[in-house]
Amino acid sequence: MKTRKTLTKRVRVTKNGYLVMKQTRMGHLKRKFDSSRKFRKNKLVSQPNAGHVKVIKRMLVKLGRGVKIHAKS
Repeated sequence: MKTRKTLTKRVRVTKNGYLVMKQTRMGHLKRKFDSSRKFRKNKLVSQPNAGHVKVIKRMLVKLGRGVKIHAKS
């Protein structure tokens, strides 16, 4: 199975094996957001859903070997 290259650009596996990704809706049209919301959404966020983690792990193939299935809350 091939690694999904688009996913490797959007998801990072941390040293401890958690999936970290950028939050959505931060590309453009941010004038309607207040500054605190923009600041909050600019951070990286861990993937909380264990079902999504399984799917992403399967798509990452080689990079996904060290991914922990237990979701970080």
